[in-house]
Amino acid sequence: MTVSSSRRDILHCGYGAVAALGVSALAPTSVLAPERALAQATADNAPTEDFFYRDDWFGEPWRKPETAVLIHGNEESSIVWYAWLPRMAQEFRVLRPDLPGLGRSRIPAGFEWSLPSLAAFVAHVLDKAGADSAHIIGAKAGGAIAMQFAADYPARSRTLSVVHVPSAVTNARVSASATSFAPQLARLGSAASKEMVDYWENMFATAPEIPTKGLLTAVSKSDPARDGVLQRVKAPTLLMTADRGQLQSVEKARQYQTLIPNSRLVVLRSDGYHIAASNADECVTNVLAFIKEARKRA
Repeated sequence: MTVSSSRRDILHCGYGAVAALGVSALAPTSVLAPERALAQATADNAPTEDFFYRDDWFGEPWRKPETAVLIHGNEESSIVWYAWLPRMAQEFRVLRPDLPGLGRSRIPAGFEWSLPSLAAFVAHVLDKAGADSAHIIGAKAGGAIAMQFAADYPARSRTLSVVHVPSAVTNARVSASATSFAPQLARLGSAASKEMVDYWENMFATAPEIPTKGLLTAVSKSDPARDGVLQRVKAPTLLMTADRGQLQSVEKARQYQTLIPNSRLVVLRSDGYHIAASNADECVTNVLAFIKEARKRA
């Protein structure tokens, strides 16, 4: 079923939509019979399209919201933004792409694992969603893609928010670490519940190997400071990091921030690395406040 603009508006009245190249929309799981809900949940984990994205708007159907894009990290998919949707989708039309080979996106034929190619992937999602520009938000490896996108597509980037500045790894470590990331308790922080840790452990245990290694390779062979990516970012930029998070120091995040012309750094109190999940509400509060202020200055 092709989703027309009018159909999409209906689906966005409190529930949101799922789109792949503008193709299909899934009914909200909460209104399905249990057996259909289970089948849908299973289908959500199967790659189905070259460019799959979820499309959500929880506000009034007559409003025409700005678009925000949420870019997930490695070994994940678009579902990991669950804690962001209640507030973000009341303010923005939220597009959540599944990166190549992860979630329900296939790896496009001839795809090159590089940050410019991944940024182009996001641009293609925007094209298919009919969005000229958006607020670009990325977490961890998704943050590296977000920075590359803002540098390569300045006219399409209203603002840029990076939720925990991504950490580059050396090429020598790629093969050894591609499928053995830090234990989830370390990534999520000591405040994470056992249930939360178990959920993320299962997600990583079932992540496909090829895109996991590919995305890690793309991040590892890039240094945004060395490559001049940060200096090319023109959009108002918010960087967030944790004061005790693993894999990246506050000093490194501050170094990145000083290279982006119109930027600021927020340091959250956390001993986790994945603050987009462990400190979701705090992150959303900062992003919403930042975008509101950027609008005033525009």
